[in-house]
Amino acid sequence: MEYRQLGSSGLRVPVLSFGAGTFGGAGPLFGAWGQSDATEARRLVDICLEAGVNLFDTADVYSDGASERVLGEAIKGRRDALLISTKTGLPTGDGPGDWGVSRSRLIRQVEAALRRLGTDYIDLLQLHAFDASTPAEELLATLETLVASGKVRYTGVSNYPGWQLMKALAAADRDGRPRFVAHQVYYSLIGRA
Repeated sequence: MEYRQLGSSGLRVPVLSFGAGTFGGAGPLFGAWGQSDATEARRLVDICLEAGVNLFDTADVYSDGASERVLGEAIKGRRDALLISTKTGLPTGDGPGDWGVSRSRLIRQVEAALRRLGTDYIDLLQLHAFDASTPAEELLATLETLVASGKVRYTGVSNYPGWQLMKALAAADRDGRPRFVAHQVYYSLIGRA
C-alpha cells in the first residue's frame, strides 16, 4: 500500500481508505447502502488491514450513529493498528441544538462519537458541512480545545465551499490556531449528472 502525508500534517495515511457508511445499515438511506453487522465489519476490517488500508471513515449521521458503534466493535483490541476519521455537523435530530458546529454541539458530538467508537481519541475529525451560523473563531477555538485535550488529533472539513475553507484557514493563521489538514469532497460520476 502506498502512504502519503495528510495535507500539511505529519500524519501518514494510505492512498485508499474504507468508508464505513454501510456499517449498521439503519433507515431508508443507509439501509439501502448496506447492513454490515459487527461480525461482517470485523471481517472487512481484517481484509483492509491485511492489504495495508488502515484508515476507516464514518460519521455520526450514518445510520444514526450505528456505523460508529459497529466500527468500534469491529476494531476492539487493535485500535493502535488503525486510524479513525469521523464527521459531525449535519442534523441528527429536530431540535435547535441538533445541527451545526457550535461549541456546545461540537463537544457533545465528539464525546458521543468517542463512546460509540469505544476509543479515547479520533485521528481525524471532519466537519460534515459548512455551518454559517457559527463564527469561525468559535469553531476554531473549540477544535483547538479538542486537539489540546487529546480527544482529536487532526481536523478537516467535508463538503465545504472553497471560499469558506480559505476564510477558516486565514482565521486559523491569524489567531495561531491549528489548521484543517483535510478536505473530503463529495465526488461521484452519478452525482455529476
